[in-house]
Amino acid sequence: MAGIGEFGLIGRITARLPVGPTTLLGPGDDAAVVAAPDARVVASTDVLVDGRHFRRDWSSGRDVGHRAAAANLADIAAMGATPTALLVALCMPADLPTGWAEELADGLAAEAGAVGASVVGGDMSASPTLTVAVTALGDLDGRAPVVRSGARPGDVLALAGRTGYAAAGLTVLTRGFRTPRLLVEAYRRPLVPYQAGPQAARLGATSMIDVSDGLLADLGHVSAASRVAIDVRRDAFEVPRQMADAAQALGVDPYTWILAGGDDHALAATFPPAVVLPAPWRAIGVVTEGAGVTVDGVPYDGPAGWDHFR
Repeated sequence: MAGIGEFGLIGRITARLPVGPTTLLGPGDDAAVVAAPDARVVASTDVLVDGRHFRRDWSSGRDVGHRAAAANLADIAAMGATPTALLVALCMPADLPTGWAEELADGLAAEAGAVGASVVGGDMSASPTLTVAVTALGDLDGRAPVVRSGARPGDVLALAGRTGYAAAGLTVLTRGFRTPRLLVEAYRRPLVPYQAGPQAARLGATSMIDVSDGLLADLGHVSAASRVAIDVRRDAFEVPRQMADAAQALGVDPYTWILAGGDDHALAATFPPAVVLPAPWRAIGVVTEGAGVTVDGVPYDGPAGWDHFR
């Protein structure tokens, strides 16, 4: 980075960023201009810190780009909105290879492009710690946002996407292994069911959340905001063979990953009981009177998810 300089890198990165359909003015000016047909803009931000959220010996720059984009785009989808644009702030050491930053841009652009969004601008600075901060924007297409506070007793709890895969992959990497590949790749690049967010809004979802810190932990936010109790059925989850094998080899209960592992960015939502759930949604529990989150009717014995300061 010290060799090419800030503006040299900006030129290289912006040349790698395709313009999406909602971008009216992309990188190159003081600010970008993004279309907002709904006249409301959904916004979310997240940050990835080297050594805390990723390790460069575990993930390529492209992998980190996919992860950074996915973490933010999933939040937009969880509101029932369609992602439109990303803004990226990059703080990096002077000795960071230029190629790593270019790969990061490729990963960001590819993940955003998969949902019709694009990277429209950002900022960069020298820093002793490599940090990627992303802000995502989205459009509601005329719908009301799906918030965490709308769940009602009698609603069905449903999930789109998978949980436990990324957490299992992280455990595998932490123990010094690189297989099973299914789990390691899930940690490096989450598979997010973006379209399920707007789909849930159209179906009349009463609440929704991106599962980033662990299913039970994130459902706890819905429970608290909606002032309801939520019960999760353990038998609603199948343990894939690769996860079962890894759990046995590492001495881990696979349901610890499934119920409390983060970073897969599945979407959890509640629906009125009369709603017929289409794929990829599947019922995994119920909403009742009360407070808190239980598994098969009893409190979960173990950490419910990730906390950055614990």
